[in-house]
Amino acid sequence: MAVRDILKMGDPRLLRTAQPVPQSGFDSDALHLLVSDMLDTMACANGAGLAAPQIGVDLQLVVFGSREANPRYPGRPLVPPTVLVNPLITPLAADANATGEPTEETDWEGCLSVPGLRAMVPRWSRIRYTGFDQFGDPIDRTVEGFHARVVQHECDHLWGKLYPMRVRDFSQFGYTEVLFPEIAPCK
Repeated sequence: MAVRDILKMGDPRLLRTAQPVPQSGFDSDALHLLVSDMLDTMACANGAGLAAPQIGVDLQLVVFGSREANPRYPGRPLVPPTVLVNPLITPLAADANATGEPTEETDWEGCLSVPGLRAMVPRWSRIRYTGFDQFGDPIDRTVEGFHARVVQHECDHLWGKLYPMRVRDFSQFGYTEVLFPEIAPCK
């Protein structure tokens, strides 16, 4: 119902571990209002996702996905709109991985809390994520690729991590307008 201010890198609230939503908090007016505000804020900023800590709320809650293409991530597959509370992520072996060990892939990421920058970030290529929706109904999905990347990025916010903390090669970190002028906002 409202677009909230998004905290920027440097704000210490982005570095703390968020608290689980208590059982009594599910399907409450307060949680539904927070989810609505987060969805409005994410849509207004053309985000692929948003975590509650990014708007200063110390709860394990993320929203992500959309029903239409995201201009900040052209050509990426759609991720189903999801509200995920108290998530748990388990890395999985890629189907073609003979060792049975989880594999990583590196791809470009940006963040609403780190505006104007992009970097190549390693993430697990295939994950299982579990948690609950805002009503307290369980969610259990196995995903890969961009969907897995979005979930991991948003859930990192719940544990006080921003994507620059995962960058391994700073030669692949820079301003969006320089790296990708076709998707940079107009001046």
